[in-house]
Amino acid sequence: MSDIELSISCNDCIRRSTPECSDCLVSFVLGGEPEVLELSSTMADVASLLHAEGMIPRLKFRSVRTSEV
Repeated sequence: MSDIELSISCNDCIRRSTPECSDCLVSFVLGGEPEVLELSSTMADVASLLHAEGMIPRLKFRSVRTSEV
């Protein structure tokens, strides 16, 4: 069983279908807008390292729910 630390639904992202969406880690890695992306803490650490080295875009997810405040 995998230890999921991060679960993202593009359906819940305020940036979905915007120019920022196409330059997001999710779209870059998966080639589109998946229903859900799940990352373990190890995978999230690797993604952060690759972004810090300029090899992949950053995660631009921003929840619609937290933006409604």
